[in-house]
Amino acid sequence: MSEKKIKYTVSIYTENSVGLLNRISAIFQKRHINIESFNSSITEIEDVHRWTILVHTSETLIKKIVGQINKQIEVIKSYYHTDEETIYQESCLFKIKSSLLFDDRKIQNIIKESNAIIVTVNPEFFVIEKSGRTYELDELYEKLSKYGILQYVRSARIAVTKAPLFISDILKKFKKK
Repeated sequence: MSEKKIKYTVSIYTENSVGLLNRISAIFQKRHINIESFNSSITEIEDVHRWTILVHTSETLIKKIVGQINKQIEVIKSYYHTDEETIYQESCLFKIKSSLLFDDRKIQNIIKESNAIIVTVNPEFFVIEKSGRTYELDELYEKLSKYGILQYVRSARIAVTKAPLFISDILKKFKKK
């Protein structure tokens, strides 16, 4: 019987190093695990970056993967968490013909009901921004696709843990070295 696969958010705290992304992605590739989303950002500690990776796999495999990631020289520390253990968001932009905004009241209601915001409007198009959970973005996409979307882009997951990680203490010690 195979182990249940679920979504895991992997957080990797690292030095900014050329080639590390290739080595980390190879760890997932060797186990035939697709990276569903990837985000890289600065952290609360100068010169330390955080990568947030979303994967769908079993707990046995994610433990092995995080163990291998932690062996990389430039990796300070990595963790994995389930959706229940994190607070996460994604963001997306929709580009839609401007005529729809003025000619069809339903579009305005969809925007309002979904708590999306209009970023810009010009004679040819308008742009809507929505941040939220995956299902919220999927629902808005479904509603707007009926009217025609000119362009659509979605960010990777960003997440923080519900429980304290005390990573700031680890990072501060790292910076003193």
